[in-house]
Amino acid sequence: MLAPPLRQQSLGAGRVSQPPCRRRTPNPNPATQESPHIYTREEVRSHSSPETRIWVTLGCEVFDVTEFVDLHPGGPSKLMLAAGGPLEPFWALYAVHNQPHVREMLAQYKIGELSPEDKAPSTLKTSDPYIDDPVRHPALKVNSQRPFNAEPPPELLTENYITPNPIFFTRNHLPVPNLDPETYRLHVVGPPGGQSLCLSLDDLYKFPKHEITVTLQCAGNRRSEMTQFKEVRGLEWNIGAISTARWAGARLCDVLAKAGHQLCETEAHVCFEGLDSDPTGTAYGASIPLARAMDPEAEVLLAYEMNGQPLPRDHGFPVRVVVPGVVGARHVKWLGKVSVEPEESYSHWQRRDYKGFSPSVDWDTVDFDSAPSIQELPVQSAITEPKDGETVQSGEVTIKGYAWSGGGRAVVRVDVSLDGGLTWHVAELDGEEQRPRKAWAWRLWQLQAPVPAGRKELNIVCKAVDDSYNVQPDTVAPIWNLRGVLSNAWHHVHVHVAP
Repeated sequence: MLAPPLRQQSLGAGRVSQPPCRRRTPNPNPATQESPHIYTREEVRSHSSPETRIWVTLGCEVFDVTEFVDLHPGGPSKLMLAAGGPLEPFWALYAVHNQPHVREMLAQYKIGELSPEDKAPSTLKTSDPYIDDPVRHPALKVNSQRPFNAEPPPELLTENYITPNPIFFTRNHLPVPNLDPETYRLHVVGPPGGQSLCLSLDDLYKFPKHEITVTLQCAGNRRSEMTQFKEVRGLEWNIGAISTARWAGARLCDVLAKAGHQLCETEAHVCFEGLDSDPTGTAYGASIPLARAMDPEAEVLLAYEMNGQPLPRDHGFPVRVVVPGVVGARHVKWLGKVSVEPEESYSHWQRRDYKGFSPSVDWDTVDFDSAPSIQELPVQSAITEPKDGETVQSGEVTIKGYAWSGGGRAVVRVDVSLDGGLTWHVAELDGEEQRPRKAWAWRLWQLQAPVPAGRKELNIVCKAVDDSYNVQPDTVAPIWNLRGVLSNAWHHVHVHVAP
């Protein structure tokens, strides 16, 4: 219960709050309730291994989690950090644990309570790992504070083709590191017999500078719509876990070639490791196929600029990976290490998250090894204006939104309906012209359509079509999955018509 469980939702400040140890009020009817076993902290400390059994505390309660260790979503090693001691210091790092369903699961393992005479050790007053996080724009809609995850409101999302840095959606998994650009080094592991590179920022600047406009989308964008159909585990993203920027940096293929890497006949993967880490020193990691990384046409970047400025801290300063056309989870921020391996990254976020499953798969039957990691994302679109529940004027309505498809597939059409999909209009596409097989960025779109006479409500729907003629599914039901990823059904907005 130390690494993020698969269910992640907005928790506000996410602080762990526990009452102080106190004497229990005598039970007026002892026959109906047994008194809990009372333990000292010294007794708890003696239970810190499978041989002695593994105990932890939360507030004044004591739990034997021996049977849960191997089931822990973040891996046994994370939970073992708290063995024989309190969970609070680690829940301060992973505040998403402080939720009812996690506490219910923990309650199953309760064996007693701490002695009220046994005062909490001063080590509980741990430093806040998020205290050095950067200041964020107040317009962002926060989905979780610790780690920080937020999206721009729909009405701002498509005001500009290029998303301003302060309102670009933010997806963090851990505290934001504060890195010194003068001492920063990127380690690129060379091939067998080759030479590894240790690159400063100045070294990266010496590679040819490459600039591209790329849309990043979180795998969980629009997850909230899946939740409305059936509960899923994950942050409740609306339609704003997507943004577009002009990125600049060195091409990954140039850096890998400098280290002596080249394409090989056998399968290989480029693994990225960030400089953000948890208490065990485990960093965020991900990988992409070597074939994509080495392809100059794929334009994978080691980016150090975002919209003409150094990367903001929330977006990976000083260097991050940008993988055009690929899910945001592979765009590793605060990049510290690059290596080429025969298998994909062993990171939790590559092997045990960001995968899609059949609607029939639940948490009792899921096998993460049976599904490929998400790379390219499916075609997507959403309505940003008007907002759901808004009142529009009769006569004519203006509808705006965005559309995008993964893998460099261009959006060729956006269809919009005012009556839930019975009849359709074709929207006008705005933004940069898209290059064949290199449509890395979204198309903004708009439609001005007459409001049918006598209508009191409109069920506005949009769906996009890409140049492979992939189209969005009409409902959530056939694409629902337990993690709520790849949510790209028709987007609906219901509005009222003013009399």
